Amino acid sequence: MGFVAVVLAGGYAKRLWPLTRDKPKPLLPVAGKPILAYILEKVLRVGVNRIILSTNLRFRSDFEGWLNRSGFVRVEVVADRSRREEEKPGAVKALAEITKNIKDDCLILAGDNIFTSGLEDMVKVFSRVYAPLIAVYDVGDFELAKRYSTVTLDSEGRIVEFVEKPEKPKTTLIGTCIYILPAKTLPRIGEYIDKGLGRDEPGRFIQWLCKQETVYGYRLEGEWWDIGNIETYRDADKYFSKLLSKG
Repeated sequence: MGFVAVVLAGGYAKRLWPLTRDKPKPLLPVAGKPILAYILEKVLRVGVNRIILSTNLRFRSDFEGWLNRSGFVRVEVVADRSRREEEKPGAVKALAEITKNIKDDCLILAGDNIFTSGLEDMVKVFSRVYAPLIAVYDVGDFELAKRYSTVTLDSEGRIVEFVEKPEKPKTTLIGTCIYILPAKTLPRIGEYIDKGLGRDEPGRFIQWLCKQETVYGYRLEGEWWDIGNIETYRDADKYFSKLLSKG
């Protein structure tokens, strides 16, 4: 089965300044290798027809230059018109623009997520349920869960509750920005934008989507980081550096 993969990399990562003042977050090195390289390696193992990197005008040349040097092929860089935070359309709006002409199933990943699990099993589950599928991960901490979207699954893996940034989390199982959406679901992104429900937080879109149709959760194994601040960036770098040192 072939997919179009979309990697979301249009942010300006102000919480990581000065590291990201002149460098896009997905190109920050983790154990000497850019975050984006880890993501693309996972994506290329699951049989994609096309990879689209969604970014902005400010960092487009950084990504294009790195891709030319890195040897990754079949990656198309698509830039929105922004050059600074205040101008960006938002991740969901950018995704709506990119997917409106896509007729294939779509694998969507945040460009600042780094994880150790492969995506092969997730693709197998998607093939079985053929419905929107969201990778979920147990952060094991209720306080930490407040930063994310909490997810409750039924015995069949269907999402029965999805709450973006809850004040009082009922679970430590959270939704990651790793999705597989069937082609028939992609128009929902534009529908969500047209309703004026929010342009920038993918979790808000998934919360809304769960009320429109059946959405499944896939439990991500191994380790996962959302590189949102210096602390998580250092944690990921330390983990992968330790793996590298062990050979």
